[in-house]
Amino acid sequence: MSAYNNLIDRLAKWIADRLEATSSGYKPYTPSDPQTLLACLKPGDVLLIEGNQKISAGIKYLTQSTWSHAALYVGDRFEGKKSETGDQDRLIEVNLGDGCVSVPISKYQTYNTRICRAEGLSEDERAQVVTFMIGKLGVKYDLRNIFDLARYLLPTPPVPVRWRRRMLSLGSGEPTKAICSSLIAQAFQSVAYPILPEVTLAPGRTSAKSTYSRREILHIRHHSLFMPRDFDLSPYFSIIKPTIEKGFDHNKLNWGKPHIEVAAEENLDK
Repeated sequence: MSAYNNLIDRLAKWIADRLEATSSGYKPYTPSDPQTLLACLKPGDVLLIEGNQKISAGIKYLTQSTWSHAALYVGDRFEGKKSETGDQDRLIEVNLGDGCVSVPISKYQTYNTRICRAEGLSEDERAQVVTFMIGKLGVKYDLRNIFDLARYLLPTPPVPVRWRRRMLSLGSGEPTKAICSSLIAQAFQSVAYPILPEVTLAPGRTSAKSTYSRREILHIRHHSLFMPRDFDLSPYFSIIKPTIEKGFDHNKLNWGKPHIEVAAEENLDK
């Protein structure tokens, strides 16, 4: 490798490290319990994560969404393979620096998460989606392709809403392959499963209504331009909330004293 190529790779690695640096002040509202998630997940489910990295803040801003990262649940396909924490790997994700890797659910136990499930898939199709992702394990993305992503190191620009999504596809388009959701989108496209609605109007079919929406959907049809938000907004993916799935009864909640009562008691004590 020439000195020039070595310098470029080192610079790209430096950018990747900065993009993956943790942002300060992240406080999850409802952090996920790994065992509760595990009881509800099915192979082929998409787990959305509210990340706390610098690149996460940029993705959330540009897509106007809570979600900045996505991983695919693969069940027990890695039985016996455990992470450094001793937990079994059950998710496949794409990291900016590492490429496509398997990780345990416990990695995201301190993050806000959401389960998105593709409705109508057969067990065979779910298995095909999982197999597709497993076949991509170890794939590395050329770090030189992340130079366009370096814009996330800058303060969030005041960009009009209608242009924000487009910023994710500036340059060659290749850098967006380093974003987790693009590979997951490929996996579902491999079994001809839709993510976004159809652009054209058809009786009884979900479709985009406004000219702007239709134009944007056409723009992001390519798998490399999908974002985590798209699985959340998709009319074909249902949202699974573990607390409700396991049986929720508000009558069994043990409420504390209302703030007004507490304040009144404090005033009486004075």
